[in-house]
Amino acid sequence: MNKFFSFFKTKKRFAWHLGQFILFEKKNNLAKISLFILISVFFYACNSEKRVPARKQLLVKNEIFENGKLLKNQTIYDQLYQQPNSKVPIIGYRFLLNLYNLANPNPDSTFNLKYLNNKKKYDREVKWLSAKQIEGLRKSFWYLGFHKFLKETGEAPVILDTLKAKKSLTRLKSYYFNNGYFDVDATYKRDSLAPKNAKLKYYLTTGNPYFIDSLRTAIETPVLDSIYKTSKSFIVPGKQYKTEDFESEKNRITTLFRNHGAYRFQANYVTFDIDTINKKDKASVTLNVGDYSYQENDSTKTEPFKLYKISEIKIYTDYKPERHDLAIKDSVTYNNMNLYGYEKIKYRPHAITDAVFLTKGNLFNDNKTVLTTRYLNNLKIFNYPTIQYQVDPKDTLGESLVAKIYLTPRKKYSFGYTLDVTHSNIEDFGITGSITETIRNVFNGAETLELSARGNIGASNDIADSNDSFFNVSEYGLDAKLNFPRILFPVKTEKIIPKSMIPSTVVSLGLSKQTNIGLDKENFTGSLSYNWTPKKNTTARFDLFNFQYVRNLNPENYFNVYNSSYDALNTIGKTYNTNPLNVDVDNNLIIESGTSTFTKEVLTLQTVLRPDDQEYQDVSNIEQQRIRLTDNDFILATNFNFTKTSKKDLQDNTFYTFRTKIESAGTLLSLISNVSNIPKNGNGNYEIFNLEYSEYIKTEFDYIKHWNVNKANVFAMRAFFGIAIPYGNSNSIPFSKSYYAGGANDNRAWQPYNLGPGSSSFSNDFNEANMKIAISGEYRFLITGKWNGALFADAGNIWNVLDVVNYEPAKFNSIKDLKEMALGTGFGIRYDLGFFAVRVDMGFKTYNPALEMGDRWFTQYNFANSVFNFGINYPF
Repeated sequence: MNKFFSFFKTKKRFAWHLGQFILFEKKNNLAKISLFILISVFFYACNSEKRVPARKQLLVKNEIFENGKLLKNQTIYDQLYQQPNSKVPIIGYRFLLNLYNLANPNPDSTFNLKYLNNKKKYDREVKWLSAKQIEGLRKSFWYLGFHKFLKETGEAPVILDTLKAKKSLTRLKSYYFNNGYFDVDATYKRDSLAPKNAKLKYYLTTGNPYFIDSLRTAIETPVLDSIYKTSKSFIVPGKQYKTEDFESEKNRITTLFRNHGAYRFQANYVTFDIDTINKKDKASVTLNVGDYSYQENDSTKTEPFKLYKISEIKIYTDYKPERHDLAIKDSVTYNNMNLYGYEKIKYRPHAITDAVFLTKGNLFNDNKTVLTTRYLNNLKIFNYPTIQYQVDPKDTLGESLVAKIYLTPRKKYSFGYTLDVTHSNIEDFGITGSITETIRNVFNGAETLELSARGNIGASNDIADSNDSFFNVSEYGLDAKLNFPRILFPVKTEKIIPKSMIPSTVVSLGLSKQTNIGLDKENFTGSLSYNWTPKKNTTARFDLFNFQYVRNLNPENYFNVYNSSYDALNTIGKTYNTNPLNVDVDNNLIIESGTSTFTKEVLTLQTVLRPDDQEYQDVSNIEQQRIRLTDNDFILATNFNFTKTSKKDLQDNTFYTFRTKIESAGTLLSLISNVSNIPKNGNGNYEIFNLEYSEYIKTEFDYIKHWNVNKANVFAMRAFFGIAIPYGNSNSIPFSKSYYAGGANDNRAWQPYNLGPGSSSFSNDFNEANMKIAISGEYRFLITGKWNGALFADAGNIWNVLDVVNYEPAKFNSIKDLKEMALGTGFGIRYDLGFFAVRVDMGFKTYNPALEMGDRWFTQYNFANSVFNFGINYPF
C-alpha cells in the first residue's frame, strides 16, 4: 500500500487526467470528487508504519511454539505482555491503528506554520478575526480536538519491545509451571518481515508434566483432622498438578472448618509441601494445618482450634450508629432469639426470626451467616444488615459466641418515578412515565406494598384513525403489588420449600386502558404468585392464579387496522359480491357493514362460492383471524416458571441460561362447569360472565449460551421453542398469548409481526400464531473503547398447529415444514455504557420462505429490503 501511495504522489500526469475526467462528468460531480478524496485518504491512512519511529519495528504478529508445534490456544497468547494492533475480524484490516495514523502528531506546529510563521496570511486573517480569536483556533476542534479524538479512539502502533518479550517469557514459564510443567525452557526470536515491521516467535520446551504421586495430611488440631476426613479433596493422586487445585483446596478447607464451628480459622493456616526430589515426573504433597496462633503481650502463643457454639442471638431491630450507647426501651424473646428496640418494636417477632438461620446451641456456621444476611436484605425493609460475633464472657471455657444482628430500617414510605423514551413495533416514538409509592412493613410482618400509576403517549404511523396530532396512541394504568416474605398457603410448605430458599408470596392487581392502532383495549389483571430460589443462580415461580380480562373497545375498526386482510377480502368481494348495499360507489366493501355482511353471505352459502373453492377458504380464514383478534378474552391460568444460569458476575462471558415455562388455562373453570352442570352456549362452549373463557396448555423452552472467544470477543447463541395448544372450551389461543416473529430481539431481518406464519406472505398485518421456533447466533467483538461490533444470523418462524386455522401455508403439518424457517443475517454496532448497552442492527433477508421456492435465497439480500433495528442491551 506504501508503494501504491508513492506511485500516486509521483504520477502527476495521472492525477491531472483523473481530475479532468471528474470535471468532465456533469452528473454526480460532487459525489465522484468525494469518492476520489475518500479513496486517497484511505490509501494514505493504510500506511501502518507511518508512526513507527526510525530504527524501530511494528509488532505485527506473535507466534508461540510448544515443543516445535505452533499453538493456537488464545489463553496462552493472553500471557504475552505485547499484543499486535487489533484487526477487524474476517477482513484483517487494522482499522484502529490506521485511525490513529490519520491524526496529526503535532497540531501546534501545523497551526504555527499556517499562521504565526506566515506573517502575510496572519495579517490578512486579523482583518477578519482578532488576534485573540486566531489564537483560540489553536485549541479548536479542527486543529486540536479532531486529532485528539482520532488518537484516543484509535490505537497507537505497538512497537516491538525486547524487554517486554523477556517479561513474556517469565509469564509463560509461570503459566506452564502452574499447570504442572516444572522444567520449562523458553526463548524468543525476532523475525523481521520488513525494515519497519516484525513478528516475535516464542519457543517453549516443556518436558513432561508432573502428576500427584501421593497426598498426606498433617493437621495438628485433632477435631479438625476428624472433620477433614469426612470430605473429598481437590488434590487427587494420579491427577496432573495444577496450582488452581491447591487454591481450590485451601478455600474448600477454610469453608469446611468454618461451617463446622471453627470461628477463628482462616485460609492462611493451610499450607502445602511439594516434594519432587528423586521422583520422575511425580510430586508428593503434604497438606499442613497448624494450630491457632495469637498474640499475648509481646509473645506469640498457639493452641488447638476450638469449635464454637451459638449461646445467644441478639437482634437490634432499629439500630443506628448514633444509638449504640443508648438504653434499650423494648425487648421480646421469640424462638430462642432476643429482639431489642431503642424505641417500641414495630415488627411481629416471627417476621424477623423467620429470616434468621442461626440457631441457639448449634455450632457457628459461615454459610448460615451469609444466608441470614441475604434473607434479611431480601425483605427490602432494612438497609444491608450487619452480623457480628463476640466470645460469650459468661462461658468460662471460651467456646461460645454471642451473635449480634444489627438492622437499620428503611423509611416506611418512599416515592419513586421513572421517565423513559420508548420505541416498539407499534410506536415509532413514545414517552413513558410512572410514579410509585412503596409502603414497608404494612401489617408489621415485613410486608411491602407498591402502588403505582403509569402512562404512555406515543406517535404511530400504523394507526387506523389518523389525525393531525403527533401523539396519537396512549396507555395509562394503575397497579398494586403486595409482597409477603413467606409462603402463604393453607398447609405448611416448609418441607417442600424451606426458608433457606428465600420464599415469598406476591399478590398483584392491575388495570390499564390503551388507545393504540385502532382496536383499543382495556386490561384487568391479577395474580397470586409464589417465588423461591431452590439453589444458587436458580429461581422458580409458581402462579397459583393468574387471570386476565381483555376487552376490545373498537372491534368494528378491525379492517381499518388490518389492511392486508381487508385488501384480500375486498378483492374477493369485487368478483363475488352481489349485494349492492355492501359496497360504496367505487365497488369497495364498506367497513364495517359491508365486510361483515359479505363475509356472512359467503359462509352461509348465499353467494356462488362453495366450501371447496379457494376464495371461500380465504374468506373463512380472514373471518377466523378477525374473530380471534377482536373477541374479548378471559384467561384464568396456572403456570410454573423455572430459570437456571451459570453466570457468576457481570464480567463472566462463558455461561448458559436455561428458562422453561408451562401454563395451563381454563382447566379449573371447565372442572367447575362440568361438576355444576352449567349449560353450554350455542357454540358448545361454557361461559363465565357471559364470556367464553380460554382453555389451552402452553409450554416454552429458552436456552442461551455464551462462549468467551478471547478477552474481548464473545460468541453467543440462543434456541427457543414455544407452543400453545387450545382444547376444550377453545379452538384457538388468545392474541395476548400467541407468538410473533421479527424485531430487534428476534429475527432482525424482518419487522415485528411481519414474518410468517409459515410461508404465508401477509405483509401489513400483525401476524401471529401458536407455535414458534427461533435460533440465533451472534459473534461480538471489540472495535475500540466502549464501541463493539457484531455479526449475526437469526433463523426461525411461527406456525399454526392444532387450532382452528385451516390456511395451509400458515400451518405446521410435519417436519418438512421446517424448510419454512426464515434466515436473516447482518451486522450491528453497540455502545456499552456499563449498566446497559445501546445497539443498532442491520438485518438482511437471506432466506425468505414467503417467496416462491426458487426465489427464496438471496433475492432480497439488499439494502432496499433490509431492516434497521434499534435496541437497548443485547438481544440475548
